[in-house]
Amino acid sequence: MQHDSLSEPAQDGRQRLVLVTGMLGAGKTTALRVLEDLGWEIVDNFPVRLLDRLLDTPQAMSRDLRGPLAIGFDSRTRGFDADSIIRKVKDLGQRSDLEVTTLFLDCASNELERRYNETRRRHPLAGDTPVSTGIRAEREMLSPLRRWAEILIDTSEFTSNDLQRAMRDRFGGEDTQPLTLTISSFGFARGMPPVADLVFDMRFLDNPHWDSELRPLTGEDAPVGEHIRRDPAYTEAFTRIRDLLLLLLPRYREQGKAYVHVAFGCTGGRHRSVFTAREMAAALRDHGFSPTLLHRNLGARAADLLEGSPPA
Repeated sequence: MQHDSLSEPAQDGRQRLVLVTGMLGAGKTTALRVLEDLGWEIVDNFPVRLLDRLLDTPQAMSRDLRGPLAIGFDSRTRGFDADSIIRKVKDLGQRSDLEVTTLFLDCASNELERRYNETRRRHPLAGDTPVSTGIRAEREMLSPLRRWAEILIDTSEFTSNDLQRAMRDRFGGEDTQPLTLTISSFGFARGMPPVADLVFDMRFLDNPHWDSELRPLTGEDAPVGEHIRRDPAYTEAFTRIRDLLLLLLPRYREQGKAYVHVAFGCTGGRHRSVFTAREMAAALRDHGFSPTLLHRNLGARAADLLEGSPPA
């Protein structure tokens, strides 16, 4: 079930509604969180019998607000009855304004028992009996819904990241969660950036600061760029960093990382890091990324005190 835009109704104008249920501990919370990240409105632990009231409120009937909606419920939800829920879902499916899908998250009983023991949580249906008793009771209670659901995801062998990826594959389409990429420059003398994912130290390059004509300029000025390019190490280092980023950035996105910050540092944050960050942002744009370019220390006062005295 993939659509071009999750913030709009289906192509035939119907509102998308997905009902998310399954075994406790199988990953409902994670699944709903991914849908929320993909642009769905989320309501968890909602009594399904009240869905008509929710869908027919004046706000919900407004076409401007009829984005995709995900409803989470499980055996703890008040008034839970699988057969009644199925009848309600059948009725909802007859509505001309809705596209209804049921997602069931399952997990092997032994794995669920392991997860409960690991977290030391009590199963709501177990009471004073072993957790396995509660799992068996819940599985029997949910079996009609499991048979009814259009989409079944078994998370027995899944990590949290595996489930997130499966949800994005099912509901996200290819371009619904673009990677937000920031390329920045900074000066080590003014402190490391606190939230950078990858930091590259460009202080191995010849420093334009020691050229009296280049010192007042920045990495955005052509003479500084020409000076840095003449360093024998620059081209190979730049190429290797670019290729590393081209390898890593798609992997970050596959793992569900929404934001990546790549920082380039030099001593004062005005020459080598600025030029390299600018060139890297341009190179990544050529490969289909849309980075935001930031220069943390470019507007700071001249860095003479930070750079120190010229070498003898």
